[in-house]
Amino acid sequence: MRITSLLLAVLLAGAPLFGQRHKLTINAETPEGQLLQQIGQEADAAKKTALMEEFTQKHAKHEGMGWVLEQMVAAYLKAGNFDKVLETGGKLLALDPNDVATAHSCLKAAEGKKDAALIKEWAGKTSDLAKRAVAAPKPSDEDEAETWKANVDYAKQVDTYTEYSLYAAAVAAQDPNHRILLYEALETRNPQGQYIAPLSLPYFFALRQTNQNDKAIAVAERVLQKDQSSEDMLLAVADHHFNKKGDPARIVELSNKLAEVMGSKAKPEGVADADWEKRKNLMTGLGHWMAGVTYGNQSKWKESDESLRKALPLVSDNDQLKAQTLFYLALSNYKMGEPKKDKKLMAEALKFNVQCAAIKSPFQGQASKNASVIRQQYGLK
Repeated sequence: MRITSLLLAVLLAGAPLFGQRHKLTINAETPEGQLLQQIGQEADAAKKTALMEEFTQKHAKHEGMGWVLEQMVAAYLKAGNFDKVLETGGKLLALDPNDVATAHSCLKAAEGKKDAALIKEWAGKTSDLAKRAVAAPKPSDEDEAETWKANVDYAKQVDTYTEYSLYAAAVAAQDPNHRILLYEALETRNPQGQYIAPLSLPYFFALRQTNQNDKAIAVAERVLQKDQSSEDMLLAVADHHFNKKGDPARIVELSNKLAEVMGSKAKPEGVADADWEKRKNLMTGLGHWMAGVTYGNQSKWKESDESLRKALPLVSDNDQLKAQTLFYLALSNYKMGEPKKDKKLMAEALKFNVQCAAIKSPFQGQASKNASVIRQQYGLK
């Protein structure tokens, strides 16, 4: 008996029209037609998959191969057999190079494997196919035009999803090299995309973790032009310029912004109060400290004194920072007091030098000498 026009197309989830690419006419009088009937009628997923695998081995040249492979991709994806999805999807795409839905399934399989290189590869391939579908000319036939529109809408959704896929995988990546790979693939695809900004900070940290510091600073500089809410980026860029003795105005701007941001920042969820207080104090203190030292290097002694007095109680847990803060406070007060021989300011300079000399640091010896000079010059004890 010959059965004509029996369509057994099974649609892939989320692909209402692309999933109908491979239709089927069965001749039940042939061995391959009988096997196709069995496949269509089998309810048990494992048995159905076994029958489809048997078909591909016995009837590889049959015109129904595309339909069978399509069902296999869907079955393997549902079962979490991601390697088989990729293997079978590759065969199906060889038959139909424009199959957006199958490429999307392969991307989902790459996600399931948590393989950064595969995600990058299939996000790119899927996006290329989706863009090709979007660019396809509109048919003149009314019925075909309706199908074309639905396919274009679906392809646009898939293309958007490929960006999300790269973003989600980058966020989840434990290996910083994988995070870098995925971010840069996303940035190459769409540098103005919606996922670039939220992924910039994780990308920045990944670059720092892999000692790509110049690249990390370049990223932070770019982000800070639009958004100065990240204390880590503010500190990194300020510290970069500070250590290179770069633009002092830029250092002061970033340092003061760091202190401002930390002053108003809420404690992140999941962070212990004590840990947050310690971080907040240190970051705020570093902001005031860098500004104060930079002012001192410019001989802006009043501004240096004001910033360093704010920094001192916040950096006191770090002996090296505390010693340098005290040394520059002593210097600032000495420089402010020296022209008028102001004993009050000289007493402050002496106090800070004595405190600095009590801490083992590179400033200890000089602070001790400075204290002796002030005592001799001004008769202070």
